[in-house]
Amino acid sequence: MWKTIFVTFWIVFIAELGDKTQLSTMFLASRSKTSLPVFIGSATALVFSSLIGVMCGNILQKYLPPHFIQIGAGISFIAIGFFLLTGKF
Repeated sequence: MWKTIFVTFWIVFIAELGDKTQLSTMFLASRSKTSLPVFIGSATALVFSSLIGVMCGNILQKYLPPHFIQIGAGISFIAIGFFLLTGKF
């Protein structure tokens, strides 16, 4: 269990560094007089978005083998990257 927690923490932590969510949070914190509300709001949003991801993963694993989910996630990342690079997203 601890290994899964540790691996999940580092994957999410590294994935979130420098992404648009972090940049948006930095922007909001720079405009706010106090940073605590920005931190609470962004941390809560990350918790809820993670909850949605876990719930969807639990549902999908009942119907699809893990490698299909992994392939689907990879294709989604590539598609989002393509649309961001071409300005269509």
